[in-house]
Amino acid sequence: MVFDIGVLLTLSLGFLIAGISLGWISHQKMINAKLGSLEEHAKEKFKEVENEKEKILLSAQKKALEIEEAKKKEIEKKIKEIFQEREKLERKKGILEQKRTELQKKAKLLEKKERETEENFQKIKEKLEKIAGLSTHEAKEILLDQAEKEAKKEIEKRILKLEKEGEKKLKEKAKEILAFAVQKGAPKFVEEETLIEIPLPSNELKGRLIGKEGRNIKTFEKETGVELIVDETPNVVFLSSFDPLKREIAKEVLERLIKDGRISPSRIEETTKKVKEEMPEVFKKIGKEAADLCKIYDLPDEILILLGRLKFRKSFAQNVLQHSIEVSFFAKNLAEELGADVEVCKKAGLLHDIGKAVDWEVEGSHTKIGMKILEKYGIEKKVIDAMKSHHEEFPYESIEAVIIQTADAISSSRKGARKETETAYVQRIEELEKIANSFPEVEKAFACDAGREIRVFVKSKEIDDYGAKKLAKKITKKIEEEMKYPGEIKVCVIRETRVIEYAR
Repeated sequence: MVFDIGVLLTLSLGFLIAGISLGWISHQKMINAKLGSLEEHAKEKFKEVENEKEKILLSAQKKALEIEEAKKKEIEKKIKEIFQEREKLERKKGILEQKRTELQKKAKLLEKKERETEENFQKIKEKLEKIAGLSTHEAKEILLDQAEKEAKKEIEKRILKLEKEGEKKLKEKAKEILAFAVQKGAPKFVEEETLIEIPLPSNELKGRLIGKEGRNIKTFEKETGVELIVDETPNVVFLSSFDPLKREIAKEVLERLIKDGRISPSRIEETTKKVKEEMPEVFKKIGKEAADLCKIYDLPDEILILLGRLKFRKSFAQNVLQHSIEVSFFAKNLAEELGADVEVCKKAGLLHDIGKAVDWEVEGSHTKIGMKILEKYGIEKKVIDAMKSHHEEFPYESIEAVIIQTADAISSSRKGARKETETAYVQRIEELEKIANSFPEVEKAFACDAGREIRVFVKSKEIDDYGAKKLAKKITKKIEEEMKYPGEIKVCVIRETRVIEYAR
C-alpha cells in the first residue's frame, strides 16, 4: 500500500512537471506568435508612413513648382510693364527732341532777323552820312524817324519787363490768397473702413444672433446685404460691407435687435423694412447738419435729403459729403479774399456734387443731373451757374464759377484724396453684384470676404435645387467672361423654402 502511494505520488509529480512544461512551451509559442504578428504590423505601419511621406514630399514639390511658376509669370509681367513704360518714355523723349529741334530752328531764325535788322540799321546810317548835302529839315526828319524806332524798341522792352514783374507779383498774390483760404477752412476727414464693430451686452447674445442652424444670421445677411462676422472676440461682433449705406442700415438694424432682445428671422425682416423706410428722415437730418455747418439755412427738404445721401457715397478715397463741406469752406474764404458773392459761393460749393446722390439711377454726368435737381427745387440761377463749371463742362460765366472750380480742385488734390486702387476695388465689387442681380431668378445678391465670395439669394418659388446649381454655373461663367480679378471668386447660391401656417 505504501508502495502504491509512493508510485502514485511520483507519477502525479511527473505528470505535474510535464503539464507545467507543456504549458510553458505553449505560452512561449503564443508569445512568439504575438511578437511576430506585432512585428509584421509594425512593418506595415512603417511602409504606410513611408508612402505617406513620399506623397507629402511629392505634394510639397508640386506646390513649390506652382509657386515658382506663379512668381516667374509675375516677374515676366513686371518686365513687360517696365518695357512698355520704357517705350512710352522713348516716345515722349522723341517728341521732346522734335520740339527742341523746332525751338532751335526758331531761335536761329530770330538771330538771323536780328542780324538783318542790325545790317539795315548800319546801311541807313551810312546813307545818312553820304547825304550830308540834304536840307536841314529832311535830315532832321530822317533822324527823328530813326530815333522814334529806337525809342519804340526800348519802350517795348520796358513793357515786357513790367508785364513779367506784374505776372510774378500776381502769382505770388494768388498763392497767398489760396494758402489763406486753405488755412482758414480745412475740416477733418475720417478714413472710412469696410468693417464696423458692434458691442454686445453679453457674449451669450452671439448664439441668439446666429440662431438655430444659422437661420438668424442668414436672414440678417440676406435682408441687409451685409456680412455679420461672429468670431472669438468677446462681447463684440463685426459688420462687413464695401457699401457705406448698407453698413449704416445693418448697424441700425442690429442695434435695435440687441436693444429689443427678440431676435428671429421674422423680427429681422420687420426691423430691416422699418429702418429702410426711416432712412429719408436720417438723410434729411444729416443734410441739415451739413447745411448748418456751412451756415446755409434756406435749402428745401428734398435737397437736404439728397445732401444727406452723399454721406454714404465715395468718390475715389473721399466721402462726397465731407468733400462738399470742404469745398463750401474754401469757396467762402476765396470769395471773401477776392470780393465775390460769399453766399453764392458757399451754397454752390456745398451743392456742386449733389448729382452724385442719384447718378447711378439717372443717365448723364453728375454735373448735368445736379443742375436739373437744383432747377427743379428752385435754387437760385446764380448758384447753378457757379456750380455747373466745376469740371469745365460749361464755360465760366462769373468769378464765382471760377472760385468753385478752384475750391473743388484744392479739396480733390489734398493728400490721400485720390486713390485709384480703392475706387477700382469698389467698382469691381459693384460690378460683381450687378452681374449676379442681372439674372431674373435672383432676389438679392451681395459680395463679401473682400470680393472673394458672392452670396446669391434666389426666389424659391421660381427655381428648384437643380436650377440653383445651373444658375451658380451661369453666374460663374458670366463673371469669368466679363470681369478681371485676382485669385478666385466663390459663388454661393442660397435657396430657402419657408412654409407658414396660422392656427386659429
